[in-house]
Amino acid sequence: MGSLLVTEWMTLDGVFDAETMAEWWAPFESRERQAAIQQTVASAGGFVLGRTTYQMLAPYWSAMKNDEMGVAAKLNAAPKYVVSSTITKGDWNNSTIIKGEVGSELATLKQQTEGDLLIMGSATLVRALATADLVDEYRFLVQPIVLGRGKRVFEEGAGPLRLKLIEARSLALGVVALRYRPAARGA
Repeated sequence: MGSLLVTEWMTLDGVFDAETMAEWWAPFESRERQAAIQQTVASAGGFVLGRTTYQMLAPYWSAMKNDEMGVAAKLNAAPKYVVSSTITKGDWNNSTIIKGEVGSELATLKQQTEGDLLIMGSATLVRALATADLVDEYRFLVQPIVLGRGKRVFEEGAGPLRLKLIEARSLALGVVALRYRPAARGA
């Protein structure tokens, strides 16, 4: 049985906005950060994505025919489960659309999937799953910058969400890799 893991890349003030990544993500590129991302992606048995993130990632990664950045082959081959009430068909290989009761669908998928299910981006979906206490672990890559504007992973009114730290690692250029579990579930 796998776990449902959330991975988010963000600024110190929680901004994860793809439109401003040149300001907050690009300046902190390092081999160490790249290795952390590759390790997380490689360990996934499948990916769970919200509609917006799916529509952003699908055209980019499906065009990669080699293992660009060390993750393209995994992203293209692994099952992808898209939570959406508007998409009827997923064009990216191995995509399945989840409609209806997301919680029970994900519980079934966790039982059937070898390895963990990884949610990337998909803040609206993450907030809903966090509120329903369906996330088993959160992994944050925090860049050492306060952007002060942009879309945030957890918007005002989204909490409280109590977490227990299970790992903190300093990476190159001041980036911090953090792993948390919901506090109610213990260590």
